[in-house]
Amino acid sequence: MQRLLPGIMKKARGPKLKLRYQRYYIILFSIILFGLVTTGLLQFWPHFIMESEVEHRSSYVIPDLSNLPDVRISRNIPLPEKGDLKCRYYNCFDVYRCGYNLNRIGVYIYPLLKYVDEDGTRIANTISKEFYEILVTIAESPFFTADPEKACLFVPAIDLLNQDAFRVKEMGQVLAQLPKWHGGTNHLLFNMLPGSPPDFNTALDVRRGKSLLAGGGFSTWTYRPSFDVSIPVYNSDVAKVYLSAKPEGYVKPFLAISAQAGIHLDFRDELNAISADHEDFLVLDKCPDISASSKMCKDVTQYRYSYPHVLQEATFCIVLRRARLGQAALSDALQAGCIPVIMSDTYILPFSEVLDWQRAALIVEEALLPNLPSILKKISPSQIKEMQRQVHFYWQQYFKSIKDITLTTLQIINDRMYPYTAKDYTYWNEPRPRVGVISPLFLPLIPPKSEGFTAVVLTYDREESLFEVIRRISQTPSLSKVLVVWNNQEKSPPAVEKWPKINKPLKVVQTKENKLSNRFYPYDEIETECVLAIDDDILMLTPDELEFGYEVWREFPDRLIGYPARLHLWDETLLKWKYESEWTNDISIVLTGAAFYHKYFSFLYTHKMSPHIKSWVDDHMNCEDLAMNFLIANATGKPPMKVTPRKKFKCPECSNIISADLTHMVERSECVSEFAKVYGMVPLKTVQFRADPVLYKDDIPEELKRFPNIGSL
Repeated sequence: MQRLLPGIMKKARGPKLKLRYQRYYIILFSIILFGLVTTGLLQFWPHFIMESEVEHRSSYVIPDLSNLPDVRISRNIPLPEKGDLKCRYYNCFDVYRCGYNLNRIGVYIYPLLKYVDEDGTRIANTISKEFYEILVTIAESPFFTADPEKACLFVPAIDLLNQDAFRVKEMGQVLAQLPKWHGGTNHLLFNMLPGSPPDFNTALDVRRGKSLLAGGGFSTWTYRPSFDVSIPVYNSDVAKVYLSAKPEGYVKPFLAISAQAGIHLDFRDELNAISADHEDFLVLDKCPDISASSKMCKDVTQYRYSYPHVLQEATFCIVLRRARLGQAALSDALQAGCIPVIMSDTYILPFSEVLDWQRAALIVEEALLPNLPSILKKISPSQIKEMQRQVHFYWQQYFKSIKDITLTTLQIINDRMYPYTAKDYTYWNEPRPRVGVISPLFLPLIPPKSEGFTAVVLTYDREESLFEVIRRISQTPSLSKVLVVWNNQEKSPPAVEKWPKINKPLKVVQTKENKLSNRFYPYDEIETECVLAIDDDILMLTPDELEFGYEVWREFPDRLIGYPARLHLWDETLLKWKYESEWTNDISIVLTGAAFYHKYFSFLYTHKMSPHIKSWVDDHMNCEDLAMNFLIANATGKPPMKVTPRKKFKCPECSNIISADLTHMVERSECVSEFAKVYGMVPLKTVQFRADPVLYKDDIPEELKRFPNIGSL
């Protein structure tokens, strides 16, 4: 036993020693693994992330303006070439510099310096507060980059806003010596007041090569489309004045006002002649005994008005050309909520590349100045109201500050560079009173169980017409299924053998109550994202028209896409909304008697729409299509789309046409007014647009057309 004891003890000690070394090796291995992982992360971690963090911290710092370093410009520095009027985005802009940031240009600002000539005399005045704000805005924007090697656009820290504030020739030499100048390619210059007396050219006179110009006085002769950016002339003294909003229903005492000093004597004489014959035309000029620009006078001795407050007293503000083509009077009018009447031939309006000025201003030829009273009095009150709303939107969104002007300029250039992510017409021009209105379909909600579209046919008791509709729509290639909503509780659907034999699934659902809203219920049988709502008497649509309508819906799944279109109008006599079915160029409603829409809107209609609207529809047995138009426009902020040229639907076989009843039109107008009360506004959008197939009207063989069988007007 004693001999065995040491052996037994050795055997007992072995596992403990093995366990101790095992823990040691595990700890050692963990340390080595951690070191390798850390080294790998530091070695292979994407550089752009670290660089972007460093770049973010390396923001642009504007030095003390009173102690800027001097840069002496030799008179021997060669001048750049003149601004090339043939420059366009495709031939004077280097797009290959713009690939460092995804869908966003990088803007580099040169260091701020003081430039002097060989004698030590300054070439330009001290930087203005407006240009200082431009630099700060760019530096704080998401477009800014501190690395010139990653820049798409270069902004010289040189104040060129007012051409009277610097020496033109020497300023060209200053630009030529910039490190990244390269003939001006990809350089952006800001200028609001171009030209010098007595010529006052409409573009900056500095020799600037291929640089882009954000200018405030372009004419059609000097503006380079898709290259330059037309910006407003900003009046900082007026913009900082607070103008309190006028109360609702305030009647403005003047139809039009002219409040510009220094206009041509011929214009002044014509304006005075108009004012003498029309008391609602107010013509003001600079007060001779007052140097401040905050006062304007009707004549030499009396009737002094505060400016720009007086602009709020007129519906229209006349903007005439002066020595310079671009006028701060345009921005002043927008600030006051006054509709500009722009009488400045050849003037390129600010941001006209993206803004639809027809919605916010009247553009009248200078020669028509004597006819101005009759022109303005033809503008309807409803149009004036819409234009005033647009004026307020443009001012708040794009004109009210140097910051807004700068960011709008950069966004326009960015949209040129990345057109596939560019802001659309609606973004630039549709007032956005409801913050955050975006398409609810920006991402697929759920994958569809089936491709194509489901035709949902609402019917009551018209078997012959219903069967013919089913036969015709079954010939549409993209049809996935036909779902018949049988809305008659007193009569059962026809027997199975009576239904037409088609090559697509056919399902019949019998409702429990006769309600128009049943057509928009999200039935489980609908397995596609796209739904075609169609009445049982729509016999005139061809398979080509239906297939084309579905293809348009695929491009715009958040729109209501249909065939018969209507319009809502404001009735000035009755002071209420009116439903209009006559032929017009404008449309704001697409009838769901034949229309494509996303199934998601059926969920909104059934579960989220106001119960009062659904009750109204079911009680009146009318206006379910108007309710759906209101719903989609309110959810997306977008108008419907009409497809194919056919304007009116005719049903010669139908003996009882409800639309022919005059009371029907009156009730439809009541629906628009009632729905507007529920929403607190009218979300419907009016457009002039129709989608047609390519080549449908061209005189070529039918076999070469994708959709040859498209109905005529």
